[in-house]
Amino acid sequence: MPIVQDIEAAGYRSLRDIRFPVGPLTVFVGGNGTGKTNLYRALALLQAAAAGTLTRALAAEGGMDSVLWAGTRRRGEPARVRLRADLADAETGHAYAYAVEVGLVPQVRDAVLGAAFRLEPQVKAERLTVQGGARPVVALDRDGPAGFVRDEEGRKRPLGTGLLATETALAALQDGIRFPELQIVRQAMAGWRFYHDVRTDAGSPLRKPCLAVTAPTLASDGANLAAVFATLAHIRGDTADLDAAIDGAFPGARLVVPEPGRAAQFGLVFPDYPMRVFEASEMSDGTLRYLALAGALLAYRLPPFVALNEPETSLHPDLMEPLARMIVQAARRTQVWLVTHSERLAAAVAAEGGVRPRVVTKRAGATWIEGLQLGGDFQDEEA
Repeated sequence: MPIVQDIEAAGYRSLRDIRFPVGPLTVFVGGNGTGKTNLYRALALLQAAAAGTLTRALAAEGGMDSVLWAGTRRRGEPARVRLRADLADAETGHAYAYAVEVGLVPQVRDAVLGAAFRLEPQVKAERLTVQGGARPVVALDRDGPAGFVRDEEGRKRPLGTGLLATETALAALQDGIRFPELQIVRQAMAGWRFYHDVRTDAGSPLRKPCLAVTAPTLASDGANLAAVFATLAHIRGDTADLDAAIDGAFPGARLVVPEPGRAAQFGLVFPDYPMRVFEASEMSDGTLRYLALAGALLAYRLPPFVALNEPETSLHPDLMEPLARMIVQAARRTQVWLVTHSERLAAAVAAEGGVRPRVVTKRAGATWIEGLQLGGDFQDEEA
């Protein structure tokens, strides 16, 4: 499975034009208003391009008027959001570069040109380049409604007239046999998992039993958390890492996962009340959120890429070190991307995993990363 090497984003909110490398464990830390979350959102938009929901995701953010870079532009520069991901597959030696541009629907004297509504985001360009030898090969090239895609034999095929201006070709061309390179990239990006919106309120699905279905990976909303724990306890038969993570956060506490029937559920036993099992519905927001993060990071099978946005929310400061240990442990199995306000969490991850947190700042109104050079490398990594 290809892994992420570089990310590039331009024209999106506070991201004027930025490109940076991505490692096994990438940590961004900074204050409010610096644009850390926009870096995270750019990743989610790239996944949306693979899923076929890119223009919908931009519309849900308020439309192009809301998401476009609000600063000054160079003369003649189009108002577009540009996103790019570079991937590499160590097993095959192939490298993939996917880029997409989204802009406004052209209008002439109040008339809309193109198959899209007046204020709807529209895909302007797409390009997928594959390098498996000395020279890169363009597997997909789209400019407006025109373009081509290479088939399994390397022949150029026109995109055709069925592709809407609001659709990405990466998602629309689903024939994995005819277009294998698109299938590889689409599957790789679709497998990314984002954990930022896990609810812990009284109506949260985390607080309720879930269907007893084997769950190797935690869902983005955490709704199958009980099944994730049951899979570790009763399918894999190994909860050693999970038990250690819970004891590190709540010394002496013990996770209880009954054998599932039609539903899976879990509870905690605390040392002060050894005969009492506290069910998920009774737990504090912070305790439940920490358990959800444990499910995301210690599950039976991790996604190829895990993105965490401010996981420290509602957690006690003393939980930063146990959380950091889980993050570093997960990064040994997959790529992990962490965006955080907490300097304590960033420092704990650095101490545990030996990685340097990247400080996100603002430069002339645009989001930037300290130490990042214009070529897309960090200065300390070149030394």
